[in-house]
Amino acid sequence: MKSEELKQLVKEKYGEIALHNESSKETSCCGTSSCCSGTDYSVFSESYEKLDGYNPEADLNLGCGIPTEYAQIKTGDTVVDLGSGAGNDCFVARAIVGDAGKVIGVDMTEPMIEKARQNCQKLGFSNIEFRLGEIENMPVENNSTDVVISNCVLNLVPDKEKAFREIFRILKPGGHLSVSDVVIKGELPEKIQQAAELYAGCVSGAIDIDIYLKMIDEAGLKNIKVQKEKAIVIPDYTMLEYLDKNELAEFRSEGAGIFSITVYAEKNV
Repeated sequence: MKSEELKQLVKEKYGEIALHNESSKETSCCGTSSCCSGTDYSVFSESYEKLDGYNPEADLNLGCGIPTEYAQIKTGDTVVDLGSGAGNDCFVARAIVGDAGKVIGVDMTEPMIEKARQNCQKLGFSNIEFRLGEIENMPVENNSTDVVISNCVLNLVPDKEKAFREIFRILKPGGHLSVSDVVIKGELPEKIQQAAELYAGCVSGAIDIDIYLKMIDEAGLKNIKVQKEKAIVIPDYTMLEYLDKNELAEFRSEGAGIFSITVYAEKNV
């Protein structure tokens, strides 16, 4: 698919998730069984329930980590959450920055922005803002951000190099990112790479971890550290929707894998 086609696919899928009745949400990274043909991505998600600021109405089970746990956010910081969804990570970040700080959520899906704004209005916060926009062209000012966070979103961005350059642009000198994402070690079978459902489910948009980290470095960010790494095991019954048994056996034997990572990097300019 071309870049714009991929963006449209992601918009449609996550728009469906935002509009879907939360009582029937059953999956992660793709939100609901109805919009993912029953595919179960719960292997990705982690529980937020014990975190300050957690709001169940904003938690659509779309993440693959908890970036705020590693983001070294301080009271008074300005935090930008990329692919902010219904606002889950923004509300957790707001509990850390306090009244003196500011949190900006950026998402390209209108129903998600609307849902996040509704959640924020219910909570009565005045220092959280949700902006409609794309990560490759963020509606955020240069050198304005202390911390960038993101949760299982950057892998869905077709032009990741541009996304990391945009992160560099909006960070203040001395600012940093802490993002959770899905990456690959080894090589995914071509059928998996081309599967649209898996793309919108956080797998096929993922790239090799070494390439991912190199993109961060080439964007100008330094002191890069993988803060957390967790293997993601996609069940055989899901993989067999895209591969035959022989192809699956070959994939498993090659040692290729899908991983959730949380990465830290700084803007030292």
